[in-house]
Amino acid sequence: MNLPQSFLDEMKVILQDDYEKYAALTDKDPFRGISINRLKTEPDKLLPLLPFPVKKSPFYQDGYYIAPDVQGIGNLPFHHAGAFYVQEPSASSAVSLLDIREGDRVLDMCAAPGGKSAQIASMLNGTGLLWSNEIVKSRSQILLSNFERMGISQGVVSSQSPDILGEKLEGYFDKVLVDAPCSGEGMFRKNPDAVSEWSREHVSACANRQLSVLDSAAKCLKTGGILVYSTCTFSYEENEGVIQKFLQEHSDFEMCGIEEHFGRKTELPCAVRITPLENGEGHFAAKLIRTGNHEYTGKFYQTSDRRRQKEMDALSEKMLSDIFVDIPSGRLEIIRDKLYILPDELPDISGTGVIRAGVLAGVWKKNRIEPEHALFTSYPVSCFQKVFNLHTGDHRIYEFLRGEEIDCDTSGYTAVAFCGMTVGFGKCSNGRLKNKYPKGLRQRCGGNEQC
Repeated sequence: MNLPQSFLDEMKVILQDDYEKYAALTDKDPFRGISINRLKTEPDKLLPLLPFPVKKSPFYQDGYYIAPDVQGIGNLPFHHAGAFYVQEPSASSAVSLLDIREGDRVLDMCAAPGGKSAQIASMLNGTGLLWSNEIVKSRSQILLSNFERMGISQGVVSSQSPDILGEKLEGYFDKVLVDAPCSGEGMFRKNPDAVSEWSREHVSACANRQLSVLDSAAKCLKTGGILVYSTCTFSYEENEGVIQKFLQEHSDFEMCGIEEHFGRKTELPCAVRITPLENGEGHFAAKLIRTGNHEYTGKFYQTSDRRRQKEMDALSEKMLSDIFVDIPSGRLEIIRDKLYILPDELPDISGTGVIRAGVLAGVWKKNRIEPEHALFTSYPVSCFQKVFNLHTGDHRIYEFLRGEEIDCDTSGYTAVAFCGMTVGFGKCSNGRLKNKYPKGLRQRCGGNEQC
């Protein structure tokens, strides 16, 4: 691999005696991995069913290496069911440093495509609140799609500039992750375009932007909260340099020691760097804690149209009671022609660029509410009255993922599951299931059992 000399010169300084070992790895296959989603399954249940071998990763409790030659992993039924997220192993390290606890309010400021958000949601285990933001609108739609696939119900997806979120959500969160856009030096082995786009000027521009994003994200953290800043680059300027400047400008933040045993230490006790020498493509993460007195003083979400809400409550509850054993917890809310199940507690979302809060449960059509795909993917199979569960070796799962009708022995709206994980739904009548799997997702599945 032909790497820029300026980059290599800096790597010699960063790695010192280990530089030659790193240089010998630049043309090797990149590391690949998956992170298992506990909202859908457990590792001991999933791993024996996977059609490829895995090896435990040191960076995350539910992270695993997969072989470089594994093909078509994104089209497997397990992937459609949200059982795992395909993620470069060292990328999972930042969330491990966040010390997620059930019930936490967590902000993922630069979240797309959603790998770290999926980790956070898995660790929250259906509690607390995950707010995932992506300023680029097109990328936020990818983030939203992954929210639905991974079954994240206690969450918010927004597309807003960090400075506005810093103003609107000041002091609200227990944990904040800033996985900042960077020069991508840790992507060189897996993406040749990252090499051609690299320049010293780009590194400096990234560092300036990263500090600005970090400033805004820090406002959202309450007293005693944890802030993790991460990048997928090796650059001192974008990593230690940004953290040092941030600490100089924010006396109410302190370094927080790192106890995890992965990566290599840096000159900062609050930070860790991962290179291919540590069995990851490349990541940097720093952990800080907020001191002083800083709490959320803003308003909380209020229903805006109670009259229309009352008119549709009966229809909403009827639709949900026909589908669920017990209606899921949360606040039922009608916004325009859509029914949502919102988290019990939300800050005021006005002006925050929210694309989706909670679960899109249904859409109002004439005198009824029709359920949506996310209503089924967001809850375990045990929640549904009617479940059509398919298993490995059953060709009907591939037919369903292609959008075809399949034989069904129930009636009415029915959750479709694969190996006990909800993947979508259909409406059964006269022994056939009318497929409701979204058309945009069907295109990702081919016509055979390797789909």
